[in-house]
Amino acid sequence: MLLETRDLGKSYGTVRALIGVSVSILAGEVHALIGENGAGKSTFINLLAGVVHPSSGSISIGGEVLEPGSVRASEAAGIAVIHQESTAFQHLDALDNLFVGREPRRWGCVLDRPRMRAEGRRLLAGLGETLQEGRPLAELSVAQRQMVAIARALSVRCRLLVLDEPTASLSARECGALFAAIRRLTAAGVAVLYVSHRLEEILALADRVTVLRDGSHVETRAAAGLSKDDLIRSMVGREVQEHGHGAPSAPGAVRLAVRSLSRSPCFHEISFELRAGEIIGLAGLVGAGRSEVAAAVFGADRPDAGSVLVDGRALPPGDVRAAIAAGVALVPEDRQHLGLVLPMTVGENLVLAVLASLARGGVRRMSAEAAVAAEQMKAMAIKADSPAVPVRTLSGGNQQKVAIGKWLAAHPRVLILDEPTRGIDVGARAEIYRLIRSLAAGGLATLVISSDLQEVLGLSHRILVMREGRISGELSRQDATQERILALAMPQEAAVAGVSP
Repeated sequence: MLLETRDLGKSYGTVRALIGVSVSILAGEVHALIGENGAGKSTFINLLAGVVHPSSGSISIGGEVLEPGSVRASEAAGIAVIHQESTAFQHLDALDNLFVGREPRRWGCVLDRPRMRAEGRRLLAGLGETLQEGRPLAELSVAQRQMVAIARALSVRCRLLVLDEPTASLSARECGALFAAIRRLTAAGVAVLYVSHRLEEILALADRVTVLRDGSHVETRAAAGLSKDDLIRSMVGREVQEHGHGAPSAPGAVRLAVRSLSRSPCFHEISFELRAGEIIGLAGLVGAGRSEVAAAVFGADRPDAGSVLVDGRALPPGDVRAAIAAGVALVPEDRQHLGLVLPMTVGENLVLAVLASLARGGVRRMSAEAAVAAEQMKAMAIKADSPAVPVRTLSGGNQQKVAIGKWLAAHPRVLILDEPTRGIDVGARAEIYRLIRSLAAGGLATLVISSDLQEVLGLSHRILVMREGRISGELSRQDATQERILALAMPQEAAVAGVSP
């Protein structure tokens, strides 16, 4: 046994975030930690990392009790946490990020670059990666940046590696590279605590699974023989149906028309139509240009050529105000930095898109804003004590509901959802799926961009697939399969060579 927690608990005033959790993690295993948002996963991780001090219980690693609430003690014991949101220095290259704060030196003052280079190559080679020296981290793929973070953890004698939602922004191919690196680590005796809402990954990767619910330890079981439905029932204590199409309805008139839209080097000659009451899925590998197309349609980016029409009227290019006035709404992938204003309250975020229409003579009407916020909280089933609480205090699923509800308050005609369920739990995901279907049934034209092929297949009436900045194909609901989507999404040279994603 590498790590053991005994009756570990954490309370914030009267709120019990974690209640008497006792879990053991073995050396060389992938131990999955799952649960809905608010189940206590983040609190458990922060206790292991020493970021917060436990209210009760203890943590032992290698048979020795860990000093509580000490980041330094956790790091010295070999616990490394790689969070979903990167904290790396994006302007520095991989080599500098690997050794920042502890650079080897010669003669006490000169950086030992040859030693750094040799050690960096060794660490990344062990993960199946090559050292990208000289390129700022910001220019590397998400997967490459994660590999740098893992390599940095290994460089300080990591014994337990905690990965928090590591594949939330990765393509299928990048996920495969990450999984191969994880297997190399566990083969060398490193334990991996794997936190993810993607249950298919849990079943494919984990040796054992621990389930938390409402801050309590529900069970720890071997992953072999478990099904996705088993995990869902254990997480939420009830049956949850994620997918399943509603009764198909005949789509209405063309609501959004995109004609030969191009923005070099991101995408080229993009053309499609989206009708009232229709859900179109936009699939493709990370980097295919999907989010860039959404930004151009919304006017956040100015295209080089082409046009966007809403209800037959052309929108001026690169004009967000005009797009919003025409009824176009975009819920971006990065809800924390682009979709919400975290220091503001839930209520303030919910009325951001309609502030001007609620004002009278340029003066805000607080009563009208409060009424809209209350209405959206009820309609979206947002779990918060009141509209006055900071939106940053909500779970990921409830933050996403706020990000969507903000735009629904404006009664859009076209809704673009970029990775609408990224990093949220199965229960909140099912609620958002029901909402999307309900909105479509009411006539809303919806474009869903997602890296989750099950999500695309489960929601869409039609599926467009992008490859290297172009639409490579269109599939009907009846004809679409994961294999067909991937065949259209894969780079042509990789597909010819038979490279799996």
